[in-house]
Amino acid sequence: MPQKLILGGLDCASCAYEIEDALKKEGFEFALVNFATKEAIIEDDVEKAKEIIKKVEPDVEVMEADDHGHGHDHGHSHEHDGGDFRKTVYQIGVSLALFAIGIVMRYHYGIDDAFVFGIFLASYLISGWRVLRSAVVNSIHGNLFDENFLIAIATIGAFLIREYPEGVAVMLFYVVGEFFQDLAVDRSRRSIKALLALKAEYANLLRDGEIIKVKPEELKVGDVIIIKPGERVPVDGVIIEGESTVDTSALTGESVPRTVKEGEEILSGMVNLSGVLKVQVTKELSESTISRILELVENASARKAKTEKFITRFAHYYTPAVVGIAALIAVVPPLLTGEPFTPWIYRALVILVISCPCALVLSIPLGYFGGIGRAAREGILVKGSNYLDALKEASIVAFDKTGTLTKGVFKVTRVETRNGFSEEEIIRFAALAEAHSNHPIAKAIREAYGEEINEAEIVEYEEIAGHGVRARIDGTEVLVGNDRLLHRFKVEHDTCRVKGTVAHVVINGKYAGYIIISDEIKDDAPLAVKELKRLGIKKVVMVTGDNKDVAGEIARQLGLDGFYAELLPEDKVRVIEELEKEAQGKVVFVGDGINDAPVLARADVGVAMGALGSDAAIETADVVIMDDKPSKLPRGIRIARKTQRIVWQNIIFALAVKLSFIGLGILGDATMWEAVFADVGVALIAVFNAMRILR
Repeated sequence: MPQKLILGGLDCASCAYEIEDALKKEGFEFALVNFATKEAIIEDDVEKAKEIIKKVEPDVEVMEADDHGHGHDHGHSHEHDGGDFRKTVYQIGVSLALFAIGIVMRYHYGIDDAFVFGIFLASYLISGWRVLRSAVVNSIHGNLFDENFLIAIATIGAFLIREYPEGVAVMLFYVVGEFFQDLAVDRSRRSIKALLALKAEYANLLRDGEIIKVKPEELKVGDVIIIKPGERVPVDGVIIEGESTVDTSALTGESVPRTVKEGEEILSGMVNLSGVLKVQVTKELSESTISRILELVENASARKAKTEKFITRFAHYYTPAVVGIAALIAVVPPLLTGEPFTPWIYRALVILVISCPCALVLSIPLGYFGGIGRAAREGILVKGSNYLDALKEASIVAFDKTGTLTKGVFKVTRVETRNGFSEEEIIRFAALAEAHSNHPIAKAIREAYGEEINEAEIVEYEEIAGHGVRARIDGTEVLVGNDRLLHRFKVEHDTCRVKGTVAHVVINGKYAGYIIISDEIKDDAPLAVKELKRLGIKKVVMVTGDNKDVAGEIARQLGLDGFYAELLPEDKVRVIEELEKEAQGKVVFVGDGINDAPVLARADVGVAMGALGSDAAIETADVVIMDDKPSKLPRGIRIARKTQRIVWQNIIFALAVKLSFIGLGILGDATMWEAVFADVGVALIAVFNAMRILR
């Protein structure tokens, strides 16, 4: 079973990848290090994993999630609590003051003695002692290419070639940049966590007539809790007393409150708005809807997008390659030309500063995690950044019909009269004749009638299998059924070719007309189809087990590009496979997650209508729409495309700036403090850009 470790002080994204790589090399079959949440998820020996993590990153504090509040929201920051924040600001301030004194004495008064060197050295050590310590510890453990080691070598090199001010300036700029970068990353993490901060802080447990405040983790199945107005629902349960309206936006993204009453299910993460509710617990916190959503979103980075995998591999080769170039620049030109070593060593040091790939490996996981968090706020659960990428590439969307494009509830949509009968007569007699039937069509007819049925009027009743019903209502004989019923009783009619689900009505042997019963289209289904086409989706089709006439009518009303009807589940899989052959991108299938499990699993992206926490939907699909609205699909595709745009903006921007500065460094046109901007400044800009997805 996977276990979670909290990695306190994990500030370097490339370090997260190095930890993950080391765990896998040491034999851990499943090892995931999530920089965005500062968590490691492993399967195997926890103590061994802790040792490996400490070996790779000695400064990281490793804790088991259960010792730290189950790993979701730890309530504090290791890096920037009040004491650490003030201490860092104080050190930077003192170092900056000494640096200013050194600059004035060296350049204004022309003093360049051991005292001035001591001032610069003090400034350097005050601001950079943590960087130097990390560099030494990491190099002892064989990690020669982390950012601390590279900055330490570059700045010590500057001192060795008597460029004291530049060595101090680089360290100061780097430390300040890292400080602001850490603040930005923490802010980004908090923003993402805020999207998912749906867990209740406490629960009101009813025990022996008294209300006791307990942690949601302490609740057991069968416990009775009280949920007051304004409180968040702590765990899933059933209402046993009371009525209220609840805010479901945390789960569904839907802003309109929903009314709940006795006997109905209520889910963790909802907010009670009005009445007091007495609820019986049906699921413990770990199994409740909100915990499963949090787990899905936080663990989504286990399924990495191709872009993330590419950058991870790229970083493994990029940094050593640039360090190699720096070494060659320091040694080869002076040996070949006879020029002094100092200027070439300086150029090499500039390139060393640029070589850290942090801007890339920092902003990409934050970008994807932000996209997944934003989708979750909209009521769309995406189970991995790879599915976010796949959604972006959607070219064909196939919808199931019942429960996906339609409400799955039959409704009378039209009444056609014949031989002088009125609509009211047809509906009344049909409702009375169908009074004893449990068939969905019979229920729809009774609902359309809308009045109370006096069963005393029904003198005789006979159900004719495969045809319909025959009843005597007072002195009137009524037949209600399909076309076969009309032919069986030789009733004259002109409606053999009526399409759709039809109930024919015969009164006293005379054809009275027919009732069209339809599965009602969801209110936002037409908008979903329109938005998908606006997004450039090449083909939007329907794949259903319903008959061709009904499917054709629904497809026509929605403006679909085609439909496949009268299909068994295995036939739906075959249709999806055919669509994949003609698709230029990915095929997305949208179903209800229960009947469509095989086809959800087979499609490039399986999207399930989650029915507010349906277990089958959450388990089967790659993406879950929590409020059953098909219009959420185009919204999800937009989020996926925006995430991808931001990720590639960061990649192109970071690479362009770094490669430009490498070129300038080789030519001798870049200084070390400019190189620090190319490293820390670019990382900071990339992080802020990644945060745009949350807005």
